[in-house]
Amino acid sequence: MVSLMTGTMAGTGSFQCEICGHVITMQSADVLPACPGCEGSSFTRASLFSPGTRFTRVMPESRVGGADAALDDARDVLDEPGRFLIFHDAGAVRTVPVAGDSMRIGRSLTAELRFEDPTVSRRHAVLLAEDDGLRVLDDRSLNGVFINGERVVSQLLCDGDEVVIGRYRLRFVDRTPIEAQTSASALEGR
Repeated sequence: MVSLMTGTMAGTGSFQCEICGHVITMQSADVLPACPGCEGSSFTRASLFSPGTRFTRVMPESRVGGADAALDDARDVLDEPGRFLIFHDAGAVRTVPVAGDSMRIGRSLTAELRFEDPTVSRRHAVLLAEDDGLRVLDDRSLNGVFINGERVVSQLLCDGDEVVIGRYRLRFVDRTPIEAQTSASALEGR
């Protein structure tokens, strides 16, 4: 593919940074800005159908660096029971509790977890509390939902799973007491 540099008349469409993979969307023939993710200046046209490395499976033992360390630190600080999503947003680590039976994720104003980013669909994903745990459902999103590097339509989350929604990488933390889960299952079996 032909690389586009800053200052090039790009046109309408999506463009992916060759350095960090951040996707920007242009609405008209305009000058490409610096990448908001890494300040890079080299872009290629983004396509869902072209092969790329953006959503390549990454094994947990191969992850290194400050980003995962910051998420691990935020995970270690959690001492209250519950289910949480931990992620980077605007240079800070956010911890969001998953409260209730469901949580909508997307760009929509009705989403409980809202991301204002063009790589996230208005109705991107839904989290549903089930007897076995927490399930993530792809809500017919354009870019899909990825769990630990694999695209899924519906999957039960395990503690430590990485959920990719658009350009956001969310770490799922399950701090629900085991006794509460087993007693709830026993009561339903009666």
